[in-house]
Amino acid sequence: MNKYDLIVVGMGPSSIFLAYELIIKNKAKNVVLIDEGKPVEKRYCPVEKKGECIKCKPYCNITSGFSGAGAFSDGKLSLYNKEDDDIYVGGNLHKYVGVEKTKELIDYADSVYLKFGADKHLEGTKYKEQIDKLKGKAAKEDINLIGIPIRHLGTEKSHEIYKKIQDFLEENNIEMKYETVVEDLIIEDNQIKGVRIRNANKPEEKEELLAKKVVLAVGRKGADWLSNMCDKYEIKTEPGAVDIGVRYELKDEVMKDVNKYLYEGKFIGRPYPFRDKVRTFCQNPSGFVSEEVYDDNLSLVNGHSYKDKKSTNTNLAILVSHNFKHPFNKPIDYGKNVAKNLNELGNGAILVQRLGDIRRGKRTWQEELDNNEVVPTLKSAVPGDITFAIGYRTMTDILRFISAMDKIIEGFADPHNLLYAPEIKFYSNKVFIDENFETSVKDLYCIGDGGGMTRGLMMASAAGVQMARNLVELEKKEEN
Repeated sequence: MNKYDLIVVGMGPSSIFLAYELIIKNKAKNVVLIDEGKPVEKRYCPVEKKGECIKCKPYCNITSGFSGAGAFSDGKLSLYNKEDDDIYVGGNLHKYVGVEKTKELIDYADSVYLKFGADKHLEGTKYKEQIDKLKGKAAKEDINLIGIPIRHLGTEKSHEIYKKIQDFLEENNIEMKYETVVEDLIIEDNQIKGVRIRNANKPEEKEELLAKKVVLAVGRKGADWLSNMCDKYEIKTEPGAVDIGVRYELKDEVMKDVNKYLYEGKFIGRPYPFRDKVRTFCQNPSGFVSEEVYDDNLSLVNGHSYKDKKSTNTNLAILVSHNFKHPFNKPIDYGKNVAKNLNELGNGAILVQRLGDIRRGKRTWQEELDNNEVVPTLKSAVPGDITFAIGYRTMTDILRFISAMDKIIEGFADPHNLLYAPEIKFYSNKVFIDENFETSVKDLYCIGDGGGMTRGLMMASAAGVQMARNLVELEKKEEN
């Protein structure tokens, strides 16, 4: 039975930046990171060769493994404007450490990415006058446009950068257990003692690992697992949200101004009659729509953009935030049911539908898709009718948001534009943590996207840095 000073569950950006900072602080002794996926160099998605998602076993290579979904994302690092008096993108880290401290952490994490080869060029910094005009047009439609600097790594470059960071951790004796599932936590008298693990490929091979402290950094992929752990051990949480929506694909020429001035425009509205928060997310100029597989074999849609490989389309998510309270408080279950129904309509594949067909109350057929002006970049998507499975409220929010966006960006509501579904962002119920990121269980900490603290690569990375610094300070106090 192995005993560690620190166990970190997950190997996404928050986890690896935690390990990196411990190395820099010379405090990275007897630390282990655990993930159900593979090292970054062994993570390969066969969809480009096969032409369709084959649902890799035992876990999806896009969502699991070193750097989490970050290695296969489009790799956008969201920064901030110096004049901003708040943090508008990426999550809630600033709610725990303050706005100025969060800015410092973002700057530091950004410097680490640059150290390992990130592009020095920043998008969204040159065209202030044009961006202000876009903001003005958006405001007239009751939509808020957030423009911040973006450092675009690119999908293929993200892979390379995270490989360099992985090598650095290995060279500095960070132990990493790949293809390893954390089945359970070991908690006694409301204090963490370790974790129970098993081999992802050989379920009969099980082991207990003990540790002084455990950090949960599971990302959105692990949100369901984290919710189950919180329920089982009565770890204090509060109601969370689930983001349900579509991946929207349209021609680059429609989005040319936003792509040029901002690279990624973050538009946020609250359309009538429900006034739910509807936002664009993960915009990919000249990008490609992609598929990824989550637990229970659920296929979800996403989007990538490369540094070198280009299409003639832009894709982005349109997401509706749903919060549930009394008597129903299971946002992950709700989202999974929506995804399951959509998958069944597509016979296990991603569904795609033309906007004009939705407006006309009809499904999309393959012949119509073959002759559509917007050529789909996800070739394995199946034409159909997503309105059979996305709720009336969600679909109404999306369609009214698209109509409002068309008054800001001409052509945004073109009938040939494509909606792919499901795009769902899972978050655990928000885990209560204190100023040290400690949960209601002693010596158990929680950071990253899965527990509701962050929503994106940069903020997750910054949270990992702060977690490491918290641990160093706690050790000093314990020694004194």
